[in-house]
Amino acid sequence: MVYRATSKEAAEAALDELEAKWGNLYPIVIKSWRNKWDNLSAYFKYPEPIRKIIYTTNAVEAIHRQFRKLTKTKGAFPNENSLLKLLYAGILNATEKWTMPIQNWSQALSQLDIYFEGRLDGVLEI
Repeated sequence: MVYRATSKEAAEAALDELEAKWGNLYPIVIKSWRNKWDNLSAYFKYPEPIRKIIYTTNAVEAIHRQFRKLTKTKGAFPNENSLLKLLYAGILNATEKWTMPIQNWSQALSQLDIYFEGRLDGVLEI
């Protein structure tokens, strides 16, 4: 996987492998990654604990996944309120998972404090 690579160089090799395998089917996606590689690969300057938080904690994608799971088996809704009620119940269900701690958070927090020195001083009691 590109994002889980241990370095930028390893990620570039993984991107080459991805292109060799899927480039014919998804040329626009590969081209987009190549054109935006400088921005996409910027996160490799951070250590692994910080990178893991970046690629595993996208709350927007998580809630969209929850909404898709709720609505994919429904053919239609009798009215807009019924859809809104279902989505509201889904958000309530999803918020239970948001309270779960991030794995290895203390290590990641230490790395964040090193890379962004002084930015956490006002919010952390160290």
